[in-house]
Amino acid sequence: MSFFPDSIKFHIDMDSFFASVETSQRPDLKGLPVVIGSDPKKGAGRGVVSTCSYEARKYGIHSAMPISKAYRLCPHAVYLPVNSALYKKTSNRIMVILQRFAERFEQVSVDEAYLDMGKKVTDYDHACMIAEQIKKEIFRAEGLTCSIGIAPGKKVAKIASDYNKPDGLTVVPPAKVKEFLAPMPVSKIPGIGKKTEQMLREMNIYRVGQLAEYDVQALISRFGKSGIFMKQIANGVDHGEIKQYRESKSISKEDTFEEDTADYRIVESVLMSLCEEVHRAMKINNFRFRTITLKVRFSDFRTYTRSSTLKCPAEEMDIIKQHSKNLIKEFIGQEKFRLVGIGISKLEKIDKKQTLITDFA
Repeated sequence: MSFFPDSIKFHIDMDSFFASVETSQRPDLKGLPVVIGSDPKKGAGRGVVSTCSYEARKYGIHSAMPISKAYRLCPHAVYLPVNSALYKKTSNRIMVILQRFAERFEQVSVDEAYLDMGKKVTDYDHACMIAEQIKKEIFRAEGLTCSIGIAPGKKVAKIASDYNKPDGLTVVPPAKVKEFLAPMPVSKIPGIGKKTEQMLREMNIYRVGQLAEYDVQALISRFGKSGIFMKQIANGVDHGEIKQYRESKSISKEDTFEEDTADYRIVESVLMSLCEEVHRAMKINNFRFRTITLKVRFSDFRTYTRSSTLKCPAEEMDIIKQHSKNLIKEFIGQEKFRLVGIGISKLEKIDKKQTLITDFA
């Protein structure tokens, strides 16, 4: 087994972030089931749950659930719209705190980050003390709790942060990694989704410990190179490095129709508005893009994506709109649309100095 013995990784995961931020702004919500998403409209609302508080989860509500179903499960919950600006500002302040503690820092989402402690910690006992300091500082500054996983590798640290939520702290030193992972279902390994889990079940592999001991050639035969990766992680071997900074991977917007519609004029109008919103966010952040991705969801919740990648980076809104129209053509006339969305990815920062030189060349 191969570890990086001097490298201790943290994975920090804010607890029920959106709902917790709302509760920190409104203490009267504390202890209540809070659901963040669209307006349920007494069970007839459109859209899905973005996230919810732990009190709401006790009723069976979870992310990506139709908001109408969430309302049926818990009509007395507090339903709030997504306040992206508030969550982003709070996230930025938290990430500043986290960066002070680590040698290397990688933010992976609005409420998650990895820390490589490097020489800032001497051993796992010291790492545990630092983690407690992080938790106290975030709570003191924002009134929010987080869960932290500490391990030799990123993947195990992420699994550990989810082990004892909310407000958890789980430390997995190298000698305990296999013992920690062995009894867990294989779905706990990041990257193993429902389809892969089912394929593993067909091979009578249900637990991480079983995966760790399985013949690697048989895994390669079934999964290709991914079989090697899965077996390595099951054995606690993880060579993933923490990247110092991470630019935005994509910008996307989507909208759920008030009523399912097959009227392309309505669909196109909403799609063009979303293109304009995406382009506005792109310009504010000074990006170019190479890939445009369309997302559609039909009335039966079947969801599809289609993408188009340009040969060269672009920044014009008309390009986003034209490719969006081309991508949606195959879905016109099939079913009623429930949702449509557009996104851009393969982003790169625009060098303003270079742009000026080009403009005046």
